[in-house]
Amino acid sequence: MSSEAVPSEHVTQHRAAPLQRLPRPDRLRGAGTEARRAWRGPYVRRLVVWDALCASAAAGSGLLARFAPPDVGLTTASLAIAVALPAVWLFAMVVARSYESRYLWEGPEEFRRVFFAAALLLAIVGTVSWGLKLEVARGFVVVALPLATLLTLAQRQAHRSWLRRQRAHGRFQQTTLLVGHRTGVAALREQLHREADQGYRVIGYCLPHGSGLRSGPGGLPVLGALDEVVDVVERYEVDTVAVLPSPELDGAVLRRLGWELEKTQADLLLAPSVSEVAGPRIRVRPVCGLSLLQMERPELRGLHRLVKESFDRTAAVLLLLLLAPILVAAAVAVRFDSPGPVLFRQERVGRDGRRFPMLKFRSMHVDAERQVARLAAVDEGNGVLFKMRQDPRVTRAGRVLRRYSIDELPQLLNIVRGEMSLVGPRPPLPSEVERYGVEMHRRLVVKPGLTGLWQVSGRSDLSWSDSVRLDIHYVENWSLTLDLMILWRTVGAVFTGRGAY
Repeated sequence: MSSEAVPSEHVTQHRAAPLQRLPRPDRLRGAGTEARRAWRGPYVRRLVVWDALCASAAAGSGLLARFAPPDVGLTTASLAIAVALPAVWLFAMVVARSYESRYLWEGPEEFRRVFFAAALLLAIVGTVSWGLKLEVARGFVVVALPLATLLTLAQRQAHRSWLRRQRAHGRFQQTTLLVGHRTGVAALREQLHREADQGYRVIGYCLPHGSGLRSGPGGLPVLGALDEVVDVVERYEVDTVAVLPSPELDGAVLRRLGWELEKTQADLLLAPSVSEVAGPRIRVRPVCGLSLLQMERPELRGLHRLVKESFDRTAAVLLLLLLAPILVAAAVAVRFDSPGPVLFRQERVGRDGRRFPMLKFRSMHVDAERQVARLAAVDEGNGVLFKMRQDPRVTRAGRVLRRYSIDELPQLLNIVRGEMSLVGPRPPLPSEVERYGVEMHRRLVVKPGLTGLWQVSGRSDLSWSDSVRLDIHYVENWSLTLDLMILWRTVGAVFTGRGAY
């Protein structure tokens, strides 16, 4: 936002002239709400086309993998189901509401609904084939449906990645008005600015009467008071209104605000005080005639933990077998590049504060830790961890291993031994844990991970506070879907190498 957009006088406290001497509307609102949302229709239509193509490819693969002798022909039922699969797949997606804008573009709910559609279709195929006694090829059920699910998830993630890149370059943005007290809107504005690829462009604020401010956090203008939100929305054609908790905006006021905003095209978002907790843990529960928000317990115990640990260990064993040639090649490179052991063992802190030896391929010279004091003056880390982009302690082989995170692969053995998970918070050093506050100790209620939100969000480029925030967010909102999303994004993070040094 340019300095021209900052109003030159204090916002008046009288409703008679609430919006005088404020930025011209055309400077903030752009082309209008309908024009800014015009991309959504083509985006959804592309999803429909690609979902159908994924189902068609999966149906063809299922027919080829029938698990039947070569001399056995295709059954009529298999051919009919293969031909009908794209249409039935789209029907299941519609029933699962996977094309509704509220579930698209951000968060794991879109992917959950794809999984729900797959389960629904599997149930339909099983029921119909049993009820009508159809001879459906096993390859169709074993290959086609899972493949359709995986291809659909992959193409939707690809669409999301494309959309994020577009938003990072300023396209497909939605203008956003923040409503509340200065401290609250400042924190929310910082979060939205940090996640710019989500597409929320903050254009200004509505603060309480008497604030005496003409501009708010980030130099953005104060466009009105708390009771002028609708006027501001209409004047500046605001796309999204985000309201933070404040005494002036109680239940009755928010209810009336929602009614008035229904006459506009603006979406209303309420930011609860537990905004770091994701949607799946928040439930609207009727209590004594009231609609109250219930924050459910994190899924960290019982069956959910058993599922996660079973998935982790099984996947780790399979990855060790699959990546065996890379592991052998890396070990040979480390052994002949510089003197010293192939593996580097370092004590880390795991779940519930238990310590364990974390394994890595050695990527530094054997006296690396003794050189930390000498290099402290050129530390480029986050204030807690020592990091250097051009670290002289790193060996030639180590630079390649670090660039593609190959040095981390021995931690698959830690996962098999039950000390780590595939996905989780970054494994901390004991010296870090000694400086933890109450909030940071929350990271230790789950096992540390080979990858996590910290890796797919920048790794060494993150500040200490951002690393802690991401780790706590993961702990509070864990789900198997979130783990799968992080694993998928890890592939891209490894190949780009962003933050790896």
